[in-house]
Amino acid sequence: MNTELVPYKVMNSGLIWKMADGFKKLSPQWLVALIFMLAISIGTILLLLPFSSTAQGSLSLLDALFTSTSALCVTGLTVLDIGSELTLFGQLIVLTLIQLGGLGIMTIGTFLLVIIGQRISMQSENVLLNTLGTGESGSLYTVIKSVITFTLIFEGIGTLLLWFCYLKPPDVYADLMGNGFARPLYYALFHAISAFCNAGFSLHSNSLIYFRESPLYMLTAALLIVAGGLGFMVAYNLAGVRFWQHNLIKKVRVKLHTRLALSCTAFLIVAGTLLFLSQEWNNTLSEIPQTHNKLITAFFQAVTPRTAGFNAVPMTEIHSLSRFTTNLLMFIGGSPGSAAGGIKTTTFVVLLMTIVAICRGRSSTIVANRCVHDRIVRESIVIFLLFLFGIMTAYGVLLFTENPATAIEASNLFFETVSAFATVGLSMDTTTALSNAGRLIIIVSMYVGRLGPMTVALLIGNRQIAESIHYPEEDVVVG
Repeated sequence: MNTELVPYKVMNSGLIWKMADGFKKLSPQWLVALIFMLAISIGTILLLLPFSSTAQGSLSLLDALFTSTSALCVTGLTVLDIGSELTLFGQLIVLTLIQLGGLGIMTIGTFLLVIIGQRISMQSENVLLNTLGTGESGSLYTVIKSVITFTLIFEGIGTLLLWFCYLKPPDVYADLMGNGFARPLYYALFHAISAFCNAGFSLHSNSLIYFRESPLYMLTAALLIVAGGLGFMVAYNLAGVRFWQHNLIKKVRVKLHTRLALSCTAFLIVAGTLLFLSQEWNNTLSEIPQTHNKLITAFFQAVTPRTAGFNAVPMTEIHSLSRFTTNLLMFIGGSPGSAAGGIKTTTFVVLLMTIVAICRGRSSTIVANRCVHDRIVRESIVIFLLFLFGIMTAYGVLLFTENPATAIEASNLFFETVSAFATVGLSMDTTTALSNAGRLIIIVSMYVGRLGPMTVALLIGNRQIAESIHYPEEDVVVG
């Protein structure tokens, strides 16, 4: 036996235990941030491998980092043509990162806690459940199992439906798909996962523009985006509802969160569709001959900003008012506990009802005959202000680095910033034109935009410190 190896083994064993012990002492928000950073780093390293790129050599470090961050943050902004500049191996790395980001970093974080041997306390479990958006729906492990099942079912159904479309693709893709079934199935799987995870990555250089005259493709992609953006709590709640059950004790109640998420999502989709139709009927929609395809495309363009990043019309050709509408939809985003970004639909509703309550002189926020807890109101305000502050900060820095150096219009930079912070992925063909400094700013924006709401929820949801000192009150004039 070589005794010289024993101290080395002991030393490394001790180092591993120290690292594990260090993970145990981390607060949930720091643990989530580090897991996310570690996954991005691993994705970057794999994309840097020579056989990840179709070109000679490998991707640049910045391009690999940008792609890895965008995929894990399920954003969709890209400096590469994924379909032509990455090999099958590189595309599968991107797809894996999308799937991990879509399942939710809290799920990954929980698995890591189990792996390193940390027992989850009741308090920590409640915090994690709240950040997943499931509250009192059940145990954490039951919720995680339901999340994975829910994801695989929708992605499986979506893959089958899109496969039918790729078996008879538009003429421009006929040669690419060939006569077999493997390539159409792969393309269907990639786009189904990208749609459900609200990533917006496409293997087609012009996104889904050539499929806008395929109602099955457009509606399937749109419904996958909506399902992935509603949040797992909504699906978890609705799955347990038995509308035919008359026993009030056994009957599961449709929770306020579910009602708010569904009603706000429906309102934003309907309003977005009508606005896009009115603004683009004689513009980008005029290129589509059939009326029903125009309606479906407008519906899709109302869904995708929340927050998928696919596009069925050239984004550079839409009117300024359509850009404004899209910016609003991107800022609001999807629902909590989902793959979507933005401030979230329920946050938006709580903020609106808080304004209504203040205008009516009420001391509490009332939504659907329910009083919203002050902690939720504070959390909504903090998320809104931090999102707004983050967007304005990143936009200001981009104006400094990109204009006039790259001659990118300020409105396009603002659109890019909102898209990155809300993890949407729509772009005015600005991403590839950004300088290296600008790309780094977008990378940070995607990272912060994805982790922001989770971190706020974890910070506010953690143990409250009792205040031992109470200071005298005094009025301050505001407004």
